[in-house]
Amino acid sequence: MMEDFPIMSDPTNDERARELGVEFGSLAHQLDQHEYPATCEELVESYGRAVLQFQNGEQTLEEVLSLVPEEQFYSATEARTAIFSNVPEDAIGRKGYSDRTPPALGEQSEEADESF
Repeated sequence: MMEDFPIMSDPTNDERARELGVEFGSLAHQLDQHEYPATCEELVESYGRAVLQFQNGEQTLEEVLSLVPEEQFYSATEARTAIFSNVPEDAIGRKGYSDRTPPALGEQSEEADESF
């Protein structure tokens, strides 16, 4: 007898809308659908007013890409990489933070060392 499992929606769109702490919103789909190669100027002309949201603020695509005005992108992945590379440092929250690794170099652990 086969069990019925709930049908889950395709998470791809939701995952693409938020990557590495950057909330793309509808811009994620627009970048995926854009025809490449594309210049920075073309992306800004088409989507420059789109707002990218971060943990500690937001910027428009135009503000983020203004740091690389001469760049040309051959895919949506390259455009996203440029975005990730040019958002402010505080956009990602605490620099070097991970809840899965030991404290970053120079950080103090609040927990006592455990011995097994």
